[in-house]
Amino acid sequence: MGLSAAKRLSGCVKGAQLLCISTGSVCTCSPTRPFHWPLFSALARPNFIHTYGYCAYASAHLCSSVIWELRPVCVFLLLTTICTPQYCSTKCIIYPSLFILLPLVSMFLNTLTPKFYVALTGTSSLISGLILIFEWWYFRKYGTSFIEQVSVSHLRPLLGGVDSSSPSNSNTSSGDTESSRQSVSECKVWRNPLNLFRGAEYNRYTWVTGREPLTYYDMNLSAQDHQTFFTCDTDHLRPADAIMQKAWRERNPQARISAAHEALELEDCATAYILLAEEEATTIVEAEKLFKQALKAGESCYRRSQQLQHHGSQYEAQHRRDTNVLVYIKRRLAMCSRKLGRTREAVKMMRDLMKEFPLLSMFNIHENLLESLLELQNYADVQAVLAKYDDISLPKSATICYTAALLKARAVSDKFSPEAASRRGLSTAEMNAVEAIHRAVEFNPHVPKYLLEMKSLILPPEHILKRGDSEAIAYAFFHLQHWKRVEGALNLLHCTWEGTFRMIPYPLEKGHLFYPYPICTETADRELLPTVFHEVSVYPKKELPFFILFTAGLCSFTAMLALLTHQFPELMGVFAKAVRGTLASICWSSLQKYIVP
Repeated sequence: MGLSAAKRLSGCVKGAQLLCISTGSVCTCSPTRPFHWPLFSALARPNFIHTYGYCAYASAHLCSSVIWELRPVCVFLLLTTICTPQYCSTKCIIYPSLFILLPLVSMFLNTLTPKFYVALTGTSSLISGLILIFEWWYFRKYGTSFIEQVSVSHLRPLLGGVDSSSPSNSNTSSGDTESSRQSVSECKVWRNPLNLFRGAEYNRYTWVTGREPLTYYDMNLSAQDHQTFFTCDTDHLRPADAIMQKAWRERNPQARISAAHEALELEDCATAYILLAEEEATTIVEAEKLFKQALKAGESCYRRSQQLQHHGSQYEAQHRRDTNVLVYIKRRLAMCSRKLGRTREAVKMMRDLMKEFPLLSMFNIHENLLESLLELQNYADVQAVLAKYDDISLPKSATICYTAALLKARAVSDKFSPEAASRRGLSTAEMNAVEAIHRAVEFNPHVPKYLLEMKSLILPPEHILKRGDSEAIAYAFFHLQHWKRVEGALNLLHCTWEGTFRMIPYPLEKGHLFYPYPICTETADRELLPTVFHEVSVYPKKELPFFILFTAGLCSFTAMLALLTHQFPELMGVFAKAVRGTLASICWSSLQKYIVP
């Protein structure tokens, strides 16, 4: 043995003796004898461990049985000693202290019973199960993981992550900017051109089923539309219009109806008749009578304001308001005629309205006209309307795209057979029909499930989101009967609509015939549609977040361990000791090299 080794061994023995003597004096304490803090604290001083650092391993084994009785105090002092800046300066000081702590941990684990492991794994399984349930509920309601959302929004900035909305990302290409603008514009909520009557249809549904078909967000948007279309800055000069201006802001339906009656007591007010026709009338016949009265009052106001529209900005705003009121009344009268079976009369009223006010495209009257022409099976006039409005410069809709696909499918659907088409290939007409269906499905992929009755329909909302589930419901609610009337059209749709997705490699980044599918549709549709009894259709389908899969695996694993430990306590105890011994050997082997000079 060399001289240096002999010195190390002598220091090790000396340190062991000091530690045993010190701890022996500590062990003599009792409830009646105070604890010897100065003597035990001397063990944790930097000078002591620095002088006898290499003897810590031997000291721990010599006095482990003594220290075990005072393990909370030992662990506390050793941990506070290790964490001091002076100890963190060199490895030879930190790791000997760990050699005193590790035997204590090992001895503590050796005393654990199988009941402890059952309680530990059972509690872990319960907690992970609760987290899994909450994550699944949050994902189904909001479409994202709560843990992931918190990590991205709160932890990522703390860890130095870059926020996607930071100015550093402002240097993007013009193409990306234009694409984002298009996506934002397409997430705009539009007024449903075929919206139902609130009193005669929506409220009757509520009376029968007890369900509320309209969401608060949807009705709030309707209130904003009414204030935009039916009010102006000069309403306070006319008592009836002043009352109606307040009525459109009321949230309580009965308060709005009472205000409308109050306004009619003063004079014939067109907007008051509109409100009563929309919300108080319980049948379409009653609504039509009220709209006819509103038409008389609206036409007289329109003629007066038309003569004065050039006398100032106030008169011009009043004339604009009167124009909106008149167009709205005539359109709703045409819809009443359509619902009461007078379809030809409705078509004539819509054509006259479009000729009289060609610039008011915000009401989308051409979609009402298309639906009425399909009811009359006047496909030539439908094609003429599509030729005018299915233009690249005009905004598209599900009504335009799917009606164009229906007309092309009508030419080949009665003789179409998937088996024959696979043998001989598609003809030119069949290829045109399939391409039209693919174009329509790419614009709104939610519609086919409603047309094919793979998903149940609900009442359409008063507002829709283009390319979203709300638009699909509104289209299928009125046009399903037209697809059923064309023989073989639904069969052709069933055989070809899923082929659209093979043409779009990644819908969120790349489109085919249209710009990429916007990612904001799900959030808006959840606000527009009653999610209490309707499952919102989502495209593209979102994969389950990682944290849901992780918590599901953790819950299953810990539950299995708890069950095995409860059924086979001895076997699982041996397994736990084996795992603990393996981990301890790994720790010893990784730490021993730091105590050898």
